[in-house]
Amino acid sequence: MARGLPGVWSTLLSVPFFGSGAYVYFGETPFPEVLGVPLLVFGGFVLLVGWYIHLIAAPPAPTLREGEEIIASRHPTQKAAVTKILLGLPFLLLAGYLLFLTSVPYVYPTAGFAVGLYFFSTGILTYWTNSLTTYSITNQRVISEFRLLSLVRKEVPMDKIRAVRESKSPIEAIVGVGNIRVSSGTGAGLEILIRNVDAATDFAEKLRQYT
Repeated sequence: MARGLPGVWSTLLSVPFFGSGAYVYFGETPFPEVLGVPLLVFGGFVLLVGWYIHLIAAPPAPTLREGEEIIASRHPTQKAAVTKILLGLPFLLLAGYLLFLTSVPYVYPTAGFAVGLYFFSTGILTYWTNSLTTYSITNQRVISEFRLLSLVRKEVPMDKIRAVRESKSPIEAIVGVGNIRVSSGTGAGLEILIRNVDAATDFAEKLRQYT
C-alpha cells in the first residue's frame, strides 16, 4: 500500500467536482447539461486514480551489495503538493460563485476555474507521485525508486558523481522543502533529481561526504 492515504484524500478532493457536475447535469440550471459532464469525469478520474495509487505497494528497500549500507533514506514530503492544492481551491470556489450566483460575463468564472484547476491538478499529481517515490543514499550509490505500473529505479554510483546541486521553487522555499540534482560527467542518463525533501541541505551534505 502506498504511504499516506491517497485514496481517502482523493475521495475528499473529488467531492466538489462530483457535486458541481451533478448540480449542472441533474439540477434545474440555465446551463446546458453537457457542461456538467467534464466535472463528473474529472471527479471520477481523481477518485479512481487516487484509490489505484492507494492500493499499490510503495517501492521496497533496495537490495544491498556486499559491503554496502544505507546512509540515509527519504520520501518526498507532501508540503509543496498540499500548498498547490490549497492555492487552487479558492480560485475554484470563486469560479463557482461567479458562475452560479452572479451574472458576470462567463470569461471571469472561466479564468478563475482555469487558474484553480492548474494549481489543483499539479498539486494532486505531485501528491500521487510523492506517495510512490523513495530516495536512498548508500556508501556506494544514490538510488531513486518509483512504482506506478512497474518499478522504475535509477541510480548513480558514488565514484561517478560530479555535481550535487540544490534548488527550490518559490512555493518550495515558502514551505521549507528543496530539490537536489545529482549528476555524473557521463551524460544525462546518469542523473537523479531528488524532489520535495525536507532538510534538503542536510541530505545533500551527507551525499557530498561520500563523493
